[in-house]
Amino acid sequence: MVYPPRPVTASSTAPRAALVTGGCGFLGRALVDALAERGDSVTVLDHQVTPWRSDVQFVRADVRDPKVIDDAVAGQDVVIHNASLVHTKGSRVDLVREVNLGGTRNVLGACQRGQVSRLIYVSSASVVYEGADIENGDETLPYARTFPTTYAETKRIAEEEVLSASGQHGVQTCAVRPHLIFGPADTRFVPAILGRAREGKLKFKVGRGDWLSDFTYVTNIVDAILSAADRLTPGSPVAGQAYFITNGEPISFWEFVRRILGPLGFPPPRFALPAGLAYAAAAVRETFDTYVRGGTLHAEEGLSRFAVRYITTHHYYSHAKATRDLDYHPRVRLAEGIERTVEYFRDAAQPKP
Repeated sequence: MVYPPRPVTASSTAPRAALVTGGCGFLGRALVDALAERGDSVTVLDHQVTPWRSDVQFVRADVRDPKVIDDAVAGQDVVIHNASLVHTKGSRVDLVREVNLGGTRNVLGACQRGQVSRLIYVSSASVVYEGADIENGDETLPYARTFPTTYAETKRIAEEEVLSASGQHGVQTCAVRPHLIFGPADTRFVPAILGRAREGKLKFKVGRGDWLSDFTYVTNIVDAILSAADRLTPGSPVAGQAYFITNGEPISFWEFVRRILGPLGFPPPRFALPAGLAYAAAAVRETFDTYVRGGTLHAEEGLSRFAVRYITTHHYYSHAKATRDLDYHPRVRLAEGIERTVEYFRDAAQPKP
């Protein structure tokens, strides 16, 4: 896939040894490509490994295994901890905690023992979300006290622990908070929308309001992370800080869906389902999934209760702090990002000769 060229700054010219956990996922792959293409020596750690570059080292491992993490972290200059279990249903709570919280503690401890100088934690905007509207939120928002999902709770605890450890044992830390990542080669968000459209199950939208949300193009997040890696030094304003990373162009969830579906030949949802009814249906579905099916992972059958709340509240954020400290400017605007995404999935649907 073709990404827009990334400007090279003086601070990013010196090669570094960089470890990316979760480097085989959607955002992870984009990060790995960017790091490798600027000349860094890159190692990928993931529980499922499908190598796609010959100039990158791939390690198949689980972040829940501290010994393996210690070995992978040794000798790295920067660690980007991107691995997490994105699971917004009410099931598999123990597994979500083990991966998202226990895994982060393993990575942080390994960085401290291995004297890694820089650790960047890929967090989530959901660390401040309690299920109510957030309009143009910034980093002065307090952490959430109640959580619509265990995923958000574990990301919040992990982020706070990582940031609190900045400067200890020689490790400087910071966190980026992306929001609804999309782009070419997306493996979760856009494929779920298209899958339901193909099955004829996307006839209803949830709620009758126009709640606004951020959607963030994948390489814009990569730009922010690389900038943080360059600037994360002792005494810098980046150390110990969290940053919202968005496109800064909030639109309604269903408008985003319409812009994806229309060019690919799918009709947008025609009817509106009351939010309360959708939430009740999601609760029944999650209960069935938990107690009958054991709690399926990575299965986007309908909407979770968390997703219903997300769709029916405002949640968009300012990236002004990232612009100030990281010189972050979203190079790929929303319209261009959607166009690139649509083009990718249109090509992917064409039969190969």
